[in-house]
Amino acid sequence: MKEELEKAIQLRKADKGDEALATLKQLLLSHPEDPLLNYQAAWTCDYLGKESEAVPFYEKALEKGLSGEDKEGAMLGLGSTYRCLGRYQDSLSLFNKAVEEFPDSRQFKVFRALTLHNLKRHDESVEELLIQLLDTTADESIRSYEKALRFYSDKLNETWIEEN
Repeated sequence: MKEELEKAIQLRKADKGDEALATLKQLLLSHPEDPLLNYQAAWTCDYLGKESEAVPFYEKALEKGLSGEDKEGAMLGLGSTYRCLGRYQDSLSLFNKAVEEFPDSRQFKVFRALTLHNLKRHDESVEELLIQLLDTTADESIRSYEKALRFYSDKLNETWIEEN
């Protein structure tokens, strides 16, 4: 099984996604509960633009105990796929769980910001993106305004009008 799985991964990397998916589906016939096979099938479906087909593979991979970097990848893939399918609440719930489980993995916060935008929660979305930008940028023209940008990040609609 391990050799066939590696073959499928290499096929996807070689831009032969249909062949990769066929190989993975064949493997899943004899190993339907394998979390890594389900994750790779989901990833390949996403790669092919078959988001709806990817969802059950992602869900099973996570349900069956995927761990480590593979679990991070599956959570990111599933959350993003939910968002692409308009399943915004499912996406937000998954990204919130991922942020709790992997607090140092910034990609979840950035993708969660996209979902918040889709949910018309624009202030939260921009706040999250600003914080991620400020926490990661080395650009001095941005860093020089870090204190002000952090202050305003959660006050996007406030004004300070002086009254006489």
